[in-house]
Amino acid sequence: MTEPGPGLAIRRRPEGVAFAVVVHPRSRRPGVGGLQGDALRVAVREPPAEGRATEAVRRALATSLGVARDAVHVDPASRSRRKHVRVAGDAEALERALRGLASGD
Repeated sequence: MTEPGPGLAIRRRPEGVAFAVVVHPRSRRPGVGGLQGDALRVAVREPPAEGRATEAVRRALATSLGVARDAVHVDPASRSRRKHVRVAGDAEALERALRGLASGD
């Protein structure tokens, strides 16, 4: 796990990275950025029903990280606002992008 001090907990995987997000559904201002504990904050407009918020999280993360939506996997067992996410791709580049998002850059 790569974690220099407090901040976003990013785990490198053979296929990319894994980390946690905290989802804020029905948000007036959707976006990806900032931290909530050791998780990335993701605000979406969609309600938490029928997987709509989870799909919106996938789209938002894919756009923010510059990867295909299929590269983003949100753990389907996560039923709370805190979700475990895996993103396939270059781990170093993804980690840099995630650190930027977490710091609000």
